[in-house]
Amino acid sequence: MARAGVVPEAAFHDKSNRALSFACEGSDMRIIRVRAFDVATFVAHGAASVGIVGSDVVEEFAYLDLYAPVDLRFGRCRLAVCEPVDRVAESRVSHLRVASKYPNLTRWHFERMGVQAEVVKLNGAMELAPGLGLASRIVDLVETGRTLKDNGLEETSTILEVSARLIVNRAALKTEPRVAALVERFRMLADAA
Repeated sequence: MARAGVVPEAAFHDKSNRALSFACEGSDMRIIRVRAFDVATFVAHGAASVGIVGSDVVEEFAYLDLYAPVDLRFGRCRLAVCEPVDRVAESRVSHLRVASKYPNLTRWHFERMGVQAEVVKLNGAMELAPGLGLASRIVDLVETGRTLKDNGLEETSTILEVSARLIVNRAALKTEPRVAALVERFRMLADAA
């Protein structure tokens, strides 16, 4: 962000500061600190002009028609289906209960396979769901697989390769020249990386 000219005030880096909105040095821009899923909502509805989220969020909120013009080429991982290592092999199933914080992508994935997925929405500790009988599978982000292994799970399929993306409100891109300029700075920096 700093290389793109977006430098938040010092208070942004203070972990004890509970503020959610910060000024930028040498600019009238402000930075807000919100959860990734909320970034998509703020940008889609015009409360923020630009945001940074994973492509998992862009795909989960496809109905918001988010515009993600720049792959920032960091934060690489994958959205995967994971199951207990010691699971009993099943013949074809028509219905599954799956724990995930990605209900749309999970349903879409299983629908393509002709399976109805009942999604149990969790926001964390997904790996506990199969062992506690909440769900037979999980759909979650995986980078190294270490957490899965430590919890007796294995990755069985990949739904989506994920990386950080710059998302932009379409109206702001068309009406605010500084937004278009910011997108170009991020694009040049990503291409140079």
